[in-house]
Amino acid sequence: MAWKVPYINYPLQYQKLRQEILATVDEVLSRGDVMLRQQLRDFEANLAAFVGTKDAVGTSNCTDAMHLTLRAAGVGPGDEVITVSHTFVATAAAIHHAGAVPVLVDIGPDHNMDVDLVEAVVTPRTKAVMPVHLNGRLCEMDRLMSLAQKHHLLVIEDTAQALGGAYNGVKGGNWGLGGCFSFYPAKLLGAYGDAGALVTNSEEIAEKVRRLRDHGRQPDGDLAGWSFNCRMDNLHAAILDLKLKHVPAWIDRRREIAALYHQYLWDLDQLVLPPPPTTDGPFFDVFQNYEVEAEDRDNLRAFLTDQGIETMISWGGRGVHQFPALGLSHHRLPVTERMFKRVLMLPMHCELEDDQVGYVAERLRNFYRR
Repeated sequence: MAWKVPYINYPLQYQKLRQEILATVDEVLSRGDVMLRQQLRDFEANLAAFVGTKDAVGTSNCTDAMHLTLRAAGVGPGDEVITVSHTFVATAAAIHHAGAVPVLVDIGPDHNMDVDLVEAVVTPRTKAVMPVHLNGRLCEMDRLMSLAQKHHLLVIEDTAQALGGAYNGVKGGNWGLGGCFSFYPAKLLGAYGDAGALVTNSEEIAEKVRRLRDHGRQPDGDLAGWSFNCRMDNLHAAILDLKLKHVPAWIDRRREIAALYHQYLWDLDQLVLPPPPTTDGPFFDVFQNYEVEAEDRDNLRAFLTDQGIETMISWGGRGVHQFPALGLSHHRLPVTERMFKRVLMLPMHCELEDDQVGYVAERLRNFYRR
């Protein structure tokens, strides 16, 4: 259908950058720079500079970045890694494919890991904690890092949705051993296909992941061992590098949209909104998504669809532990389970106009006035 307010608007973003993108594509292909060339090295350097880490390593997607980072850090069979169920399956899948076991804890009111629950699930087998910075908001990383230090645990951040997000002035990816970003097309910084990256301050981890992403090949042509093919395509890297310079402005726009939603909807008792953007608190949120909790969620969504407003329910309305085939259904996570019955993501992208945000808010208010 022709949406009045689409959840995301790929064509419009492309039209805004079309000439720059086509020029970049032409330059890359005219030079024959198709794999592991200078454009990838440039993007890695610029991404690391933006985040504030010493290094970045481009990969085929964020799932592979997490998987390879876990392996490079020595996480494997017999180990446990603590994470959450309110995340895309990729987080737990990366842990599983490294040979370890995902151990899930519940979330807090901001939909991120409840740090108060982490220590209770630490066992002698716990090797790492993988917090997920969901919707562009970081976890309470100072407390989590203190707990990890106390128990000698690695911290590997799932920063897939939080490029540019910060806590206490420190950006995601700078807190633990490394952070793993997604450049899936719907992300704030999106490729035209799959792409991801690790950022890290550890030269050792960066070099290990570079080898692991490229069949274990070393500069001298020798092989470090059995490995994988998880390289970022050079063309993706060049386009991402072009787009990276727009990210600060895109973050500003998302925060403006979030402020408008809050201004229009804060007094609706039937909605629980994410915290509004602030500049004087510990959180600097980038609003990859605008995720609300809504009473009568399913009827609300149907009403908004009828009004031409496209919305989404995270991962089909189920947490990772609620997919029986994954073998994680023994976890009891009441906050996560309740949230998935109520959660709804409203349109959030930089191409949204102010009047479109107002239209969404007006229709929400109309629904609940009924």
